[in-house]
Amino acid sequence: MAVPRVVLVLSGKRKCGKDFVAEELRGRLGPDVCTVLRLSGPLKEQYAKEHSLDFQRLLDASAYKEKFRQDMIRWGEEKRRADPGFFCRAAVEGATQPVWVVSDARRLSDVEWFRDVYGDAVQTVRVVASEETRKRRDWVFVPGVDDAESECGLDQGVAFDWVITNDGDELSLDEQLETLLQSLRGRL
Repeated sequence: MAVPRVVLVLSGKRKCGKDFVAEELRGRLGPDVCTVLRLSGPLKEQYAKEHSLDFQRLLDASAYKEKFRQDMIRWGEEKRRADPGFFCRAAVEGATQPVWVVSDARRLSDVEWFRDVYGDAVQTVRVVASEETRKRRDWVFVPGVDDAESECGLDQGVAFDWVITNDGDELSLDEQLETLLQSLRGRL
């Protein structure tokens, strides 16, 4: 297993822009230095196999994925109860770059696994956006999803190393990301 120099563990609510921030970080560092890891990828792949579904369609922001979201959450929780590191181990498999950006941590057990395995290399990043911004990005509150552990599991219990506000102000986001990246330069 490769040992990264930096692991940025991102979390945030649906439609806050976690994937966008992760891709921005990779774009600034370059694909040879930085890879984006998604815990949801291995989850969706395994779920698709076990339920005979289209894995690729579960990866996008489609109505197809939303149709299965609640059951996928339930299924994923069962897997995590049996083995809290199951999806984390699957996500890091094959990653070789010195910087890993985990784009979708959702539970304390995710953060704990990365801290236990990678120690001081780990920094936690909370991506936040106002409810108004999230609504502009087509977010609608869904009972059983937006109030479930998969959305609320990191609302408490983690002192984040970084909080990135992603409300659509490009200059502000740029300044925040540059500050974060400058702090990492000594490790790269």
